Amino acid sequence: MIKMERINDIVGYKNRRIYQDTDCFSFSLDSLILGNFSTIRKNDKRILDICTGNGIIPFILSLRCDKKIEGVEIQDKLYELAIKSNKLNNLEDQITFYHEDIKDFVTKDRLGKYDLITCNPPYFKDNDINNNLTMEKTIARHEIKLKLDELIECVSKLLDNNGTFSLVHRSERIAEIIDLLNKNNLEVKRLKFIYKNCDSNAEMVFLESRKNGNVGLKVEKPFIVYNLDGSYTDEYKHITEEVLK
Repeated sequence: MIKMERINDIVGYKNRRIYQDTDCFSFSLDSLILGNFSTIRKNDKRILDICTGNGIIPFILSLRCDKKIEGVEIQDKLYELAIKSNKLNNLEDQITFYHEDIKDFVTKDRLGKYDLITCNPPYFKDNDINNNLTMEKTIARHEIKLKLDELIECVSKLLDNNGTFSLVHRSERIAEIIDLLNKNNLEVKRLKFIYKNCDSNAEMVFLESRKNGNVGLKVEKPFIVYNLDGSYTDEYKHITEEVLK
């Protein structure tokens, strides 16, 4: 298979462009949801995106704030794409990418450093691997390099007290996710389920938690992608800015 590298507009953002590669997973609705729905507070100073891939989430967040944003990516190709896109968008003064395993990234000088951490992690356990995928896609989809419990433990160490952790994941793993968050002093504050249409079961979930936060969970209205006639919902159009085109 011939490798194809291309530059695309980020959906809904004509002033942000991004390099993508057919060997690797391209950004999807999950990334748009995380980039648009994550809470950025006025006093937040440092943001970290884990499993940043080609940098899609930092690039979206950079349109919403002027905070310092960092991204960590373990895969060579994706890191290189993120670096190229950062230069393409002239965002090197705001966004910094690291080519590192997040477990090694957690060092003494970074403990409690971040006010907001975002992550669109591998969704599937490593005993459910699709052998038809490239290695890059397998690592992005499956917990080969980073398991869910390892991710959440790292997040808890890196977050400042009362810092925010925003996560998008498969809804079928929500009980496991909440249990791990609680064990790592992360209190779930927001919950939003993502549906294909109003007749389908939830496929994805967006969660937001606070380190050592007070008890109090807000279950927000669902995010539905399609109307029953197959057209996009207003909610979907809003985050892709199609209503403005």
